[in-house]
Amino acid sequence: MKPLFVTILMFFWISAIAFSQHERPRDYGIVIGVLKPGENNSITDVPGVKVGHTSLIKGDSIRTGVTAILPHTGNIFQRKVPAAIYIGNGFGKLAGYSQVKELGNIETPVILTNTLSVPVASDALITFTLAQAENQKVRSVNPVVGETNDGWLNDIRGRHVSQEDVLSAIKNAGGGAIEEGNVGAGTGTVCFGFKGGIGTASRVVHINSENYTLGVLVQTNFGGVLEINGVPIAHELKNDRDNRKNEVDGSCMIVVITDAPLSSRNLERVAKRAIMGLAKTGGIASNGSGDYVIAMSNAKNNLIPYSGKSLYYEPKVLRNDAMTPVFQACIEATEEAIVNSLFAATTMTGRDGHKIKALPVDRVIEIM
Repeated sequence: MKPLFVTILMFFWISAIAFSQHERPRDYGIVIGVLKPGENNSITDVPGVKVGHTSLIKGDSIRTGVTAILPHTGNIFQRKVPAAIYIGNGFGKLAGYSQVKELGNIETPVILTNTLSVPVASDALITFTLAQAENQKVRSVNPVVGETNDGWLNDIRGRHVSQEDVLSAIKNAGGGAIEEGNVGAGTGTVCFGFKGGIGTASRVVHINSENYTLGVLVQTNFGGVLEINGVPIAHELKNDRDNRKNEVDGSCMIVVITDAPLSSRNLERVAKRAIMGLAKTGGIASNGSGDYVIAMSNAKNNLIPYSGKSLYYEPKVLRNDAMTPVFQACIEATEEAIVNSLFAATTMTGRDGHKIKALPVDRVIEIM
């Protein structure tokens, strides 16, 4: 009987591991797309990219935070990154859009937080930029801050995010594998009626003899009809998710970074493809949804100097007919990052006792 008892224990132990919310879809054999991910399947697989989080979970009603994305390790204001922003649906409060549209670059880290904390996050980015030694003569800063509304779980009216929280996320940013789910700007978010959060993924792109990496990070707080790799999960889980009146509304912030040398014009074309990745998960960009894509290239030779002796900016960029693999990489990585955010998130109770359940991964695997 003893060997049988041990076998039974091992079965339940393995089953518990298999259905842990900390496993990613690929750990269960769910392979999204055909391109190969980077080492960590993360936006930080792009050389030089760092991500930092500050999570605020206090009492029974504070469920929010900050996520900072740094496109390279240097002074971003002095060496700006080519960039573009695409608006899938504009029910949002993205700060910094007009100058990025006009000039085609970003000069600060990108911050994600909750809707009512955009002003304080912008202020913190200004503080961060002005404090750097090289920037002593700077008189204008264009902070880029995105948001989603976490007010179902979070006391959003309390505006609990501080400048220090934003600066801490920037200071603590690092590379390698990054935390997903209920963390940073994803602490209090809801996605497809389940707990949402932060998710990330990456793809390696081969163009002729060159290899490039494209990474995506998402803050998922939107609704629709969930599909995973084409499987109609929402239909099968119709009795499992939390029923809220506005479960189709919400927002999704998508940050795309690549080391492929791209112009701001082609970065906008890449950003458009991220919305296709969102659509593949069942997102519908509803009337009340703010769906924004911020796309950047940190190719070292194309960083834009704040000042210099030459009148000319002479980047070396990929041709239009080389862009198709980059488009595909963006679609795949966005889709997987969204699914990763759902798999990583855990059940949370917040403001006024509101409770949002985690995606039931065991049921999803059974359905798949």
